[in-house]
Amino acid sequence: MFPSDLQTAASRGLVDGSGNPDTLPGAGLGLTAGAHLYFAKLLAVTFGVGGEVAIGRSHVASQAPSPAITDRFTAVSPMLSLNFGNGNGWSYLSFGYGESRLSIVPDGAQPLPVDDEQQKTLNYGGGARWFIKKRLGFSLDVRLYEIAVGRPQSGNPATPHTQLVVIGAGISVR
Repeated sequence: MFPSDLQTAASRGLVDGSGNPDTLPGAGLGLTAGAHLYFAKLLAVTFGVGGEVAIGRSHVASQAPSPAITDRFTAVSPMLSLNFGNGNGWSYLSFGYGESRLSIVPDGAQPLPVDDEQQKTLNYGGGARWFIKKRLGFSLDVRLYEIAVGRPQSGNPATPHTQLVVIGAGISVR
């Protein structure tokens, strides 16, 4: 879910003269890729370290008087995971701290400097993996990305603290 609030619209100059925000995209699609190495086991918990790359995109068509707008999100972060289960299926909690970029640009317009700004980002969540074959499995993940407040730029107010919720399902390979 991409942000669609008044403060975020104002940070990109997407507010009309009467103070109404342009219509921002909401839900979008994306991809996440990650890798973890499991290095220690203590009682029922296996500890892992790794990293993650996430990309996402959302688009809303022009709705008078609002222009068509495309949101893009990219994030990269190292991660720590706590894993519970065995080699054929397990659940996990994971935490990461890295950088992300949230771009909100009307179609045909040039991105503002804020759209290229890297923000410190905390991500955390959990999920599960079930292996149906020796090397192939199914995964489900729910993750929150907490994006830090941006700086005021181009005469617009700062981008507010933003929280993105990402729900993913896919395949796991080991």
